[in-house]
Amino acid sequence: MAFSQVIQVARKATTQSATLARSVRHAAAQSTSVFLRDVGQGLLEVSHNTLALIGLVLAAVLLFAAGHADLRHEAEAWTLGWLQARHEARAEPADALAAELSEPDAIARATASDPKELSRQQAAVAQWLSHRYRVAPEPVSRLVQEAWSVGQKAGLDPTLILAIMAIESSFNPFAQSAVGAQGLMQVMTKVHNDKYEAFGGNHAAFDPVTNLRVGVQVLKECIARAGNLEDGLRYYVGAGNQAEDGGYAAKVLSEQNALRLVASGKAVPQRAVLNVAPAVPKVDATPAAISLAEPLRAAQQVAMLR
Repeated sequence: MAFSQVIQVARKATTQSATLARSVRHAAAQSTSVFLRDVGQGLLEVSHNTLALIGLVLAAVLLFAAGHADLRHEAEAWTLGWLQARHEARAEPADALAAELSEPDAIARATASDPKELSRQQAAVAQWLSHRYRVAPEPVSRLVQEAWSVGQKAGLDPTLILAIMAIESSFNPFAQSAVGAQGLMQVMTKVHNDKYEAFGGNHAAFDPVTNLRVGVQVLKECIARAGNLEDGLRYYVGAGNQAEDGGYAAKVLSEQNALRLVASGKAVPQRAVLNVAPAVPKVDATPAAISLAEPLRAAQQVAMLR
């Protein structure tokens, strides 16, 4: 065979091989395309059927829940709770803490009144005490109102009640003495625990209004036992059987005298120390002297209960 014929045969074989390869590739591409198209259509049909099935299930659930009010309310509550939880999760930490600590009803525990709600006398006394003892006017206003109300019921001058609170605790509702006298009027809580039963227990001693009411009861008992105000004050501080009360009665009456003047509209210096009535002897009224009678308070109040 001539060399030229060999070349022609080789070219023809190469051409046939190339044609066959193209045919194979084309067939493979068509097969792959058909396969992918069939798979896609199958998945689309399945998804359509699945969505349709889910829709039918949801519709059935909704129809069922619509006929049962309790289920509907429960679902609504769950949805609302979920939405609220999502909202709180996105909130700022400070806002979340503020929301968790909020207590809108806390104002009910506050011992406070608007000074504008007081009478002219009460407002004058509350303002004077607020400046003299450096306490907020709102809680002092509430105590002034209570002193007027309780004083009328007990037959005591409200300025006397306020004067005792001023001398005993300087309007500190958490004050406590060395012998256990507590609160605004420094009542021996353990001695007079029966009086606190009507207020829920001994811890009520630190409620300003409760301490005032119990203190007034103790004061009335002291005055009744002593027979007069001055000696009643001596019993109150625990010096009923002593020759001296450390100046306690004198200082209380001096403070009361100032409050009476303020209530009457007189201008009284806030740091003034006034003279008491002539019937009261002049004794040392310094805090150091008053403290001398304090250890006797517990024994004196215990004796009153016998």
